[in-house]
Amino acid sequence: MPALVLLGAQWGDEGKGKATDLLGGSVDYVVRYQGGNNAGHTVVVGDQKYALHLLPSGILSPGCTPVIGNGVVVDPSVLLSELSGLNERGVDTSKLLISGNAHIITPYNVTVDKVTERFLGKRKIGTTGRGIGPTYADKINRVGIRVQDLYDESILTQKVEAALDAKNQLLTKLYNRRAIAVDQVVEELLGYAEKLAPYVTDTVLVLNQALEENKVVLFEGGQGTLLDIDHGTYPFVTSSNPTAGGACTGAGVGPTKISRVIGILKAYTTRVGSGPFPTELFDEDGAALRRIGGERGVTTGRDRRCGWFDAVIARYATRVNGLTDFFLTKLDVLTGWEQIPVCVAYEIDGKRVEELPYSQTDFHHAKPIYENLPGWSEDITKAKSFADLPKNAQAYVKALEEMSGAPISAIGVGPGRDETIEINSFL
Repeated sequence: MPALVLLGAQWGDEGKGKATDLLGGSVDYVVRYQGGNNAGHTVVVGDQKYALHLLPSGILSPGCTPVIGNGVVVDPSVLLSELSGLNERGVDTSKLLISGNAHIITPYNVTVDKVTERFLGKRKIGTTGRGIGPTYADKINRVGIRVQDLYDESILTQKVEAALDAKNQLLTKLYNRRAIAVDQVVEELLGYAEKLAPYVTDTVLVLNQALEENKVVLFEGGQGTLLDIDHGTYPFVTSSNPTAGGACTGAGVGPTKISRVIGILKAYTTRVGSGPFPTELFDEDGAALRRIGGERGVTTGRDRRCGWFDAVIARYATRVNGLTDFFLTKLDVLTGWEQIPVCVAYEIDGKRVEELPYSQTDFHHAKPIYENLPGWSEDITKAKSFADLPKNAQAYVKALEEMSGAPISAIGVGPGRDETIEINSFL
């Protein structure tokens, strides 16, 4: 059964969109299984650049069916705006499928997200303020609104009333905000029903039938492993499971149907938002990585924090996801450094630690232990095979592969769709 999971092996922003798009022409379905419009993918096709926030990257591949699974939280206004923008550019979006069990990001979820983050002050998590966390909280608290609820006004009204009973108390008494009217929310949500109706279906059934027919299904994670609610740098994490296990619950397929798990690694490391980051750079090297790599969040617009490659994190990602392959992106950004430091272990309380510490306290105090690898100055953006890379670039890739614990099967040497070296086929 050709089912593949493709996910971020760091803190997100590794270039998953490029990898998904590379595979998009060879797969039948591309599925988003978690997260919402707090994720962002940039895909470059020819001279065209596409910024996707909620839609699966496969929507740019003719013949591929893009799917928004039950584990995703959907902001209807953002989704419809994104669809409209692609249609205006000549992209066919008619094949999109949306799970009726996916949860809706309501206007009050966005409001609660923003006021809560402001209230936390210096203790803020660094959320995108798009309502993702409160929507997942509603889901767990069983007061969430699902896509299918848009088609039963009575049920929708009851659920909005139940959700706002507590939220209006919070908004008025703790945050000194005005209460939100139930009828206003219901009216807005019902306004999306007709526009979304052509896309809504039982995606669990569709995907399992596709796998039974030996169709190729690619499950695309948002964010990254270190932002996983269970396995990330808690509490500085997202509200869902971007790790491989999340594909099963977020799309409704059993683990025995997953044949390959591909982790996307940037050739250095970046992070958006608050939280520990052992290899973060505050010097000219960090500024250069940010400038050359164009490190600004697709969705957030925030500058990304930049640092050297962290092999400890890569090994951790291999372990918790069961990675079978890596896709190494942005190798070209490192061109020009005489020496490239790589973090091979941490120093914690004077001791060398080679695996990610389970203790939050230890990780906050982790200091990187570096090995310097020789750099290269040659332009690698035209390389078509591994042999085309400079010897030092080849050695860098091989060193990262050995340290990370899984083979590097593809390398991004530029932002374009065709600027990729494929070493081993993912299919």
